[in-house]
Amino acid sequence: VQLQASGGGLVQAGGSLRLSCAASGSIFSIDNMGWYRQAPGKQRDMVAVITSGSSTNYADSVKGRFTISRDNAKNTVYLQMNSLKPEDTAVYYCNADVSTGHWGIHRGVYWGQGTQVTVSS
Repeated sequence: VQLQASGGGLVQAGGSLRLSCAASGSIFSIDNMGWYRQAPGKQRDMVAVITSGSSTNYADSVKGRFTISRDNAKNTVYLQMNSLKPEDTAVYYCNADVSTGHWGIHRGVYWGQGTQVTVSS
């Protein structure tokens, strides 16, 4: 299973970006999908998570500004980021809780390679 993230870049404060992360491989099903971020010298923190039933959870710092969504047919999760702030600058990682194998008996959490988001003031 591979997760390929894209959509990062440089944006001015107040701007928007949309991240995408597509999972590929021998996937039986995907449960939770999420976005995490890690700023230099800091730990990796949860940004947003979405379940297979599209229930969502957000970090307090991004509520009202970021929206997570998914396309189950494409095994893809998105993160729409609006009203970006300099403190949103970080490497953003996607992850997915994936079942593989016959009848999905194997389960694991997989991570994407990270995409840099830089917000200038």
